[in-house]
Amino acid sequence: MTTVALITGATEGIGYELAKCFARDRHDLVLVARNREKLERVASETSASCGVRVSTLVQDLSEEEGARRVFDEVCRRRIAVDFLVNNAGVGTYGLFAEADLERELAMMRLNMSSLTVLTRLFLPQMLQRRRGRILNVASTAAFQPGPLMAVYYATKAYVVSFTEALADELQGSGVSASVLCPGPTRSEFQERAGMGASKLFLRGVMEASDVAETAYRAFMKGRTTIVPGLRNKLLAFSVRFGPRKLLPSIVRRFQEPADP
Repeated sequence: MTTVALITGATEGIGYELAKCFARDRHDLVLVARNREKLERVASETSASCGVRVSTLVQDLSEEEGARRVFDEVCRRRIAVDFLVNNAGVGTYGLFAEADLERELAMMRLNMSSLTVLTRLFLPQMLQRRRGRILNVASTAAFQPGPLMAVYYATKAYVVSFTEALADELQGSGVSASVLCPGPTRSEFQERAGMGASKLFLRGVMEASDVAETAYRAFMKGRTTIVPGLRNKLLAFSVRFGPRKLLPSIVRRFQEPADP
């Protein structure tokens, strides 16, 4: 039986590496991204190397109706999605009082709203078939407040809370929901967020391929909360025991630029 994985943000980083994991195991793909040139290159490369069918959808999911347009097009093509991977996401860096409000709102639509809409639209089909898996990509940022990236950290906290609640609702349905919480990962994310000089990326940075491999294995086993890497696991666990009022100042020290 042919199975299909729909992956957003599939042209680079963790999304790209997850696409390779699914293709390697002979799952057909629907790849979603906003850059047509990159999307077509990844689709051609993946199809040729793994012999799977790869469909593409060019869509900016930070747009108000972007997620609905993706769902409508998938339905129009009569593609049944077995694995939904909500990977697309962005970050912003700097003091909130000085932030570009439109950019913050676009980030919220991408990181939270589109993820929620896609999950809500594809989930009933999975429940009807009594099979399917949903992977939402959050971050270890979800486990504490994040000065200098206040809205980004809050969006990822939403993703974790939403997915863990959904996982409970889906028990016994044949459908599972998982949330991936990577720590600092080598990708274009930090440069796009404007935080290339942040101390956060000086050490302990994982390769996107390692994050994806760990995530894929755990996802296929139906694990709910996935934190790749021992260091990330320890950090995510330790914040539960630290004084809550001290967390923002601790996180800020890591977020600030490294000394020249």
